[in-house]
Amino acid sequence: MAASVFESAHLAQLFPVGEAGRLFTDSADIRAMLLVEGALARAQGEMGLIPEPSGRFIHRAAMEVQIDPAALAPATAANGVCVPELVAAFRAAVEAPEHAQYIHWGATSQDIIDTGLMLRLRQVLAQYDTGLRAVLGALATLAETHADTPMAARTWGQVATPTSFGAQAAHWGAPLLELLNELPALREDALWVSLSGAAGTSAALGPQAPALRARMAETLHLADPRRSWHADRTPVLRLAAWVARLCAALGKMGEDATLLAQSGLQEAVPGGGGASSTMPQKQNPVAPAVLVALARHAAGLSATLNGAGLHRQDRDGAAWFTEWLTLPQLCLSGVAALERGAALAEGIAPDPARMAAVMRGTGGLIHAEALSFRLAGTMPRPDAQAAVKALCLEAGQTGAELADLAARDFPEADLSGVFDPSAQMGQAPTEAHAFAAAVRAL
Repeated sequence: MAASVFESAHLAQLFPVGEAGRLFTDSADIRAMLLVEGALARAQGEMGLIPEPSGRFIHRAAMEVQIDPAALAPATAANGVCVPELVAAFRAAVEAPEHAQYIHWGATSQDIIDTGLMLRLRQVLAQYDTGLRAVLGALATLAETHADTPMAARTWGQVATPTSFGAQAAHWGAPLLELLNELPALREDALWVSLSGAAGTSAALGPQAPALRARMAETLHLADPRRSWHADRTPVLRLAAWVARLCAALGKMGEDATLLAQSGLQEAVPGGGGASSTMPQKQNPVAPAVLVALARHAAGLSATLNGAGLHRQDRDGAAWFTEWLTLPQLCLSGVAALERGAALAEGIAPDPARMAAVMRGTGGLIHAEALSFRLAGTMPRPDAQAAVKALCLEAGQTGAELADLAARDFPEADLSGVFDPSAQMGQAPTEAHAFAAAVRAL
């Protein structure tokens, strides 16, 4: 088994991340850090903190120079970070010592690494935006198409009352719609520039440090936190929590789709079922299982990141390294979940006939609540509940239909619609249409 399923030759399409995988490669990491060094020099040159020609030269060179990540490995192993060797390699590569001396002027390794990370996370958020819209569009179609398709709702794993498959799709999509609506604020609140120098005091950057940080943030299209955040991992934790919620919401859809496809019921076919190596009849719900696995993976990674948010003093190497181990995996889990979630939402095929059969198979017990409320119109509610509970016990013991027992014991009662699933879905169709309308309005 590969160290990462996202990079495995034979597992990568099971957990697809597409172009996002390139954002968490050595080359992307180095390129982002070089862009940060270039933006820093350009801003410093424009503000007169270093010679303006040097600032322009470094900025241009940062976009052109090629640094071999492997060449940084020995020094990184010794230093714990790659930036010292990266800066040395950058200076050597430009072959202009009169300008190169100003590379990395007043910054620290964490400024470069964290800001480079934010540049890549911004692109990840853009992919989340696209992926969420794809999933939501497919779920909105399901919600509209099946707003009035009755099915059994379940609580505690047991048949409860009628709902609609459209409402089920809407319930899958509602938290995803909220997550999408939170993205603009997340970009503002979590994508920060870092420029605070060795110990977070900006001492080497001089009195213009706040203005320099603001200029750099503007250049890189990141937010200016207006303070040092070396040991405050709030932006990382905020983004990680959002991704964990994303994976949980999609995992919920996976759990439900797995149950809908279980043998004996098969109320819906997830689409693209997987084959068994030995059982010809099997169509395993692979996509739902992937969503559940990714949700569990994300929950663990998020917990680890929360622990890593507890930094000691002004910089904590162990906590920082823990971020490097977990955050890329978490981000890619979110991308893969969206890829799989979109495919599931587009491919799932509900079977209204089987859904109706499940409800009929309860002997009418799915309508027990509706019956108790109908009877409560002519008798005290506790008496109605007790009467219906007795009828349910009798139906379970004898196999009789609840409707027949109710007609026998309450011949004068108006039971019209009580045993009609389409009349007992409550607000389910309305919620389905409302969700679809909200998605269409995006």
